[in-house]
Amino acid sequence: MSTTIPSGKDIKRKWYVLDASGKTLGRLATQAASMLAGKLNPLYTPYIDMGDHVVIVNAEKIVLTGLKGEQKLYRRYTGFPGGLREESFIKLLARRPEAIVEQAVKGMLPKNKMGRQMATKLKVYKGGQHPHLAQQPVPYEFHASNAPKAKAVTA
Repeated sequence: MSTTIPSGKDIKRKWYVLDASGKTLGRLATQAASMLAGKLNPLYTPYIDMGDHVVIVNAEKIVLTGLKGEQKLYRRYTGFPGGLREESFIKLLARRPEAIVEQAVKGMLPKNKMGRQMATKLKVYKGGQHPHLAQQPVPYEFHASNAPKAKAVTA
């Protein structure tokens, strides 16, 4: 009996839809990252991108636990001297909620070429509609049995 090693042509990618409404940011991001990496696939191989496509809808309804909603800051650097820009979670949630979810998921992927390739299969949308109906995505429900109660942060 020999070990089966999958190749690129053996990969059958599926499309999943995750609804972010009422979900905790980190728990949703870890689930999406493992789906993008292909860890749900029984033929998972760490050095091959076996992941599925993930569509996340209702990004504006994501929640954080505790006081993180008021305290969390997002920083970016413009490239110019003195160009460090900070934005609070509440302001970024009102302006671009997709960026919050994308950054959380991408931060949980590998920091190399393969991680960047996995991140291209992530699609995040504000609202309940998405343009990927032709791919026939399947709704995915993950169960958080002992999840802490999260507070919704309004903008």
